Amino acid sequence: MTDVTAAPGPGPAVETAFPRVPRSPEFPELRRRGPGGPRRAAPARDPRPAPSPDPQLVLVRHGETEWSASGRHTGRSDVPLTVAGEQQAVAAGVWLQGWADRRGRRPAVVLTSPRERARRTADLAGFPAATTDDDLAEWDYGPVEGRTSVAVGEQLGREWLLFRDGVNVLAAPDGHHGEELDQVAARAARVLGRVEPTLQDGDDVVLFAHGHLLRVLATVWLGLDPTLGARFELGTAAICLLGYGHGLRTVEGWNLAAQG
Repeated sequence: MTDVTAAPGPGPAVETAFPRVPRSPEFPELRRRGPGGPRRAAPARDPRPAPSPDPQLVLVRHGETEWSASGRHTGRSDVPLTVAGEQQAVAAGVWLQGWADRRGRRPAVVLTSPRERARRTADLAGFPAATTDDDLAEWDYGPVEGRTSVAVGEQLGREWLLFRDGVNVLAAPDGHHGEELDQVAARAARVLGRVEPTLQDGDDVVLFAHGHLLRVLATVWLGLDPTLGARFELGTAAICLLGYGHGLRTVEGWNLAAQG
């Protein structure tokens, strides 16, 4: 290899020979690159597969209904989604698709409440084949069905709190009494018992259900008193992530909005 260098001042150029620099055996990644200097080559790709993420249990509340928008307790009543509720369900589906893409896998099990508002949410979110699980139905509110908390409190003449007082605080004209909190918790425990083997196998599970049922389910997941479900706010079409950490059941995300 030769380098031609112009001599200072007049006169012919001086041709000076430079020996070719051998590549260092200790630093094979270095390359000569002209005036830019040496460049480090890209590191070799790790042939080992990326570790699989820990399993997650995803909770999705149904989209908005006219009753949820007005604060009326909606248990056994089958109230359809509003237009806004359907849009929320579609947005939840986009969120869930991104979640699945980031994890590199689809959920192995998808369950839904038998109520139309939950099944429609699952359908619009991209899970039309979700399996119906009767234990995911909302709390049976009995005599307070269709009433707001304020209306119940006015009839009682005092403040009424669902998780503290329960639903059987009014006379049931049709003789139908609602569920006690421990009955709702028992249903939630049965659902968890059914999906736990899938989670233990390292796969993800998605549940489409209702606000109060899912709040109770979260307390059962964590081994807490179900009355503490009062402290877990959950909006329509909101998403929650339950998982595992250091050998414990954990909450990894709560009341996540699928749209801003």
